[in-house]
Amino acid sequence: MHRFLDNVIWHTLTGYHAAYASGVGDARRYASGFSPMLGFADPARPRLDELAPYCTPGEHLYCGGWSGSAPTGWRIEEESTMFQMVWQGDSPDVNGELALVRLGPVHAPLALELATLTRPGPFGLRTPELGEYFGCFDGTRLIAMAGERLYAGTFHEISGVCTHPDFQGRGLARRLMTHLIRRQMQRGETPFLHVMRDNAGAHQLYQRMGFRDSCESVVRVIVPI
Repeated sequence: MHRFLDNVIWHTLTGYHAAYASGVGDARRYASGFSPMLGFADPARPRLDELAPYCTPGEHLYCGGWSGSAPTGWRIEEESTMFQMVWQGDSPDVNGELALVRLGPVHAPLALELATLTRPGPFGLRTPELGEYFGCFDGTRLIAMAGERLYAGTFHEISGVCTHPDFQGRGLARRLMTHLIRRQMQRGETPFLHVMRDNAGAHQLYQRMGFRDSCESVVRVIVPI
């Protein structure tokens, strides 16, 4: 695995997204309002003590790469595994006409509402500021979206992919992703993404599109107490 992908959250929070990060020493997190994710210089030895002053009791935070019990002052709320997948295909063709809207700050409440309903992963009101986000609308209602989050080296994550349940099965998410993949490849970037192990349908879709598994890793939701 490439060194940037091996610890991509840390490389992002100390690199391209350093302005959106909080923390000191060997520990960083996205600042409040962004995606609640943690990164560590050594994921196997997370310095949660260094992050405690930057976290709120009861806050749900995402991290991975370590095992064992939580240190004093923290509890493990959830644990699962996820696949990291890297694009291995050619630049995809545009598949049909689709009216896309570049999402901006005015759309942030709509994006958060859709993400809260569909749970595509850690998401905050300011998450769409982390990269390009595009959405599809039915009137004034945001019905599907996809965007960018982690970015290290030339690897750029596609994230926040979701569709309102009333509009699933129409290929909206796939066409939004295709749009992002084409834009990233035109910039010389390599698309990648994460998908939970139990989301078999999405995993198979991403494989058909041209993504391939890079690794499977533990992901935890932890809570400061």
